[in-house]
Amino acid sequence: MGTLLATGPALGWGHRGHAVIDRTAIESLPPDGPVFLRNYLSLIEDSSTLPDDWRDDATPFSRMEEDPNHGWFQEQFDFMKPIPRSRFEFILALSKQQQKLAAEHSPDALKTNVRWTGTLPYALVEVYGHLVNGFRSYRERQARGESTANIETACAMFVAQMGHYVGDGAQPLHVTIHHDGWQGPNPKGYTRDHKIHGRMESGFVDAIGLSDKDILPKVHPLDPMDGDVFESVLAYLTESGKSVEAVYQLDQKGAWTDASNTDARELIYNRTAAGASMLRDLVVRAWKESALPRTSHGPSSIDSSNPAYNPETGSAPAARSPSVR
Repeated sequence: MGTLLATGPALGWGHRGHAVIDRTAIESLPPDGPVFLRNYLSLIEDSSTLPDDWRDDATPFSRMEEDPNHGWFQEQFDFMKPIPRSRFEFILALSKQQQKLAAEHSPDALKTNVRWTGTLPYALVEVYGHLVNGFRSYRERQARGESTANIETACAMFVAQMGHYVGDGAQPLHVTIHHDGWQGPNPKGYTRDHKIHGRMESGFVDAIGLSDKDILPKVHPLDPMDGDVFESVLAYLTESGKSVEAVYQLDQKGAWTDASNTDARELIYNRTAAGASMLRDLVVRAWKESALPRTSHGPSSIDSSNPAYNPETGSAPAARSPSVR
């Protein structure tokens, strides 16, 4: 007989899911990676849901800035190809589309904006850059024979923050307009109940007692990730989105309120293992990138002589990631 679950607020995976993803990623680091992070496992796990705390109504400036960073509602910006390599160009493109739709009196204008499209991949790659710089500082201090304790703590916090966005991206309901119940035409009769989000990612995950031991066997082999980081992140989010209907199909069977359901367990194990694999791969890539010289790749992004400089944003889009081979 299955265990009936209570639903909770839809905030990422909940603490258990995020902590397990982060722990598994750090446990999976190769010997030549930044293994000092294992000394900070408790800090990383404890901080894994801090970005959700930044979305509190009691701190409105924080919420406005942070809220979009937890979603990537891909159906909302099908018109935008390719996806800009700049958060600001993405926001500008949304604004122009919103004005066009508003002039046409389209109801879609109401949610064609940064809050209802999300900025998850930008938040992720931005913190990735913080981590690369943190690892560089660690290497430089170590080379000078200085204490690395403080920069180690900073790197651990960057991992926790980046891990939150990676974890959110592994949750199929964070990469679709159907994040809190099915939207629009619904020929298959999927639930429109917003509580599906919490039933899956918090209630069910807590009920099955998800742990690193459940997903370590499913963690993918290390990906050298020598290509472009932003493109890898977009591909990762697209892959996550392929499981959206599976979440709703399982809900139709009552799976998210039945802790014994093996299909629901398998989906959770696979998705959290994908998150742990991605986080591990990004941390290792950041570590390798931090060993490269501090050199710029062409004109500065804020130099108006840069051929890609956009006066509407005051910057050029990000260059492709350097090779780390």
